Amino acid sequence: MATSSTARSQERTAETDGIGRRVQRLRAERGLTQRQLAEPEYTAAYISTLESGRVRPSETALRHLAGRLGVSVDELSTGRPAHVATELRVRLTDARQLLAAGDASEAADLLRELLASAEEHGFEGERADTLIALGDCALDLGELTEARESFEKAEQQLADEPLTRRVAAVRGRAVAHLLAGELRYSCYLLESAIDELNRGGLHDPDALVLLHSAAIAPYMDMGAYARAAQSAELALSLAPSVSDPALVARMHRGVARAMIAEGRSAEAEASLAKAQELYRQLHIRTELAHCHWMRGYVRAQDSDLEGAETELRTARDMLASGRAQLFAAQVEVELADVLRRLGRRQEAAELLSGTLDTLGAALGPERGAVHAAGAHRLLGMIAEESGAGEDAELHYCQALSLLEHSGAAGDLADICRLLGDLLRREGRIEAALDAYRTGLGHRAAPGTTTLGPGPSQPEY
Repeated sequence: MATSSTARSQERTAETDGIGRRVQRLRAERGLTQRQLAEPEYTAAYISTLESGRVRPSETALRHLAGRLGVSVDELSTGRPAHVATELRVRLTDARQLLAAGDASEAADLLRELLASAEEHGFEGERADTLIALGDCALDLGELTEARESFEKAEQQLADEPLTRRVAAVRGRAVAHLLAGELRYSCYLLESAIDELNRGGLHDPDALVLLHSAAIAPYMDMGAYARAAQSAELALSLAPSVSDPALVARMHRGVARAMIAEGRSAEAEASLAKAQELYRQLHIRTELAHCHWMRGYVRAQDSDLEGAETELRTARDMLASGRAQLFAAQVEVELADVLRRLGRRQEAAELLSGTLDTLGAALGPERGAVHAAGAHRLLGMIAEESGAGEDAELHYCQALSLLEHSGAAGDLADICRLLGDLLRREGRIEAALDAYRTGLGHRAAPGTTTLGPGPSQPEY
């Protein structure tokens, strides 16, 4: 306690000294004497005492001095020029617009400049917002380690702020872990934040919709479909109270995925149409590409394979042009599945081989394990359909190895089923049974030992 009190006293002393030095410097720059600065409200002796750091001016005195020196009260008390803060916020908006247009790399370069300026001038709020934007750029570029670090730094910067101010950083970190295949931890981050909001009575619709929308994807990947549906319904019920149209669009895109899993294709299409319209109005190119991606998935589920191919190629081209490699690779896996179902197996295999090269060389194994596993799964199916059982087994085992630590229970169970079926047809019954047992073990996990209790529900 004494140490904390001493630290606060030292901070106040340093602040008082800083104000005194700034008053002295600005007075000298303007050619004013201490008496000229002081009158008519104060004395030259008071200004002398203030400039020497022996007294901290009151708010009234700060307003008087700021007016006489031609600066803002905030600039005089903190040393932060007001025009710099305004310029920072304007340029941060510019960087966000670059990111929305799909220029994540250029946006990141601008944001690094802004971060240095925010740190130099001590603009803590702008620094946190810049770090969150940098994290979003890194997500688009597939740089997941950098994304996590940026979001973590933003959370630390905002540690003393309400959770509603921190949720964008929490959501970003959860998405980074999701894309890295760390599904359980992604769910943990989002559910913990939801619980904290509800326990604290912070029923902020924007914050809750952001978190519930983000939770749908890891729930779906883990096979926890009931929880995904619950988050989707909660997000939809809160949407009329949300003020940010970009957040509403993101919510509709996430909700569509849960609806597809429930067989509600028409409703999913309606949600995606709403999201696309909002993204077009807001000129958010990357998210619009995600809508094309999801619409391709819906069409594939409805067996409209030609329509699915068109939507997925559009999404891939939009993402690739913005160098969103990780997302483009995910779309390529979906596209390859459509090509396989259209009977164009060779084309699908070539596409998947290129995707694996991208994931392995450009991104690295820690960034695309789940998506690389999806590519190996499809290559295994193509090999099996072509009568190359040994190659199929190799690809299935490679997929299992990649998914082993991901928590993607549904994907793991599916690979185990495919491998078990292959082994059974080859007469290797014991090996097939082992594969089936492994799959059953993973499939039973979501909602029980894997996730634990669901997040609490808001009391409206």
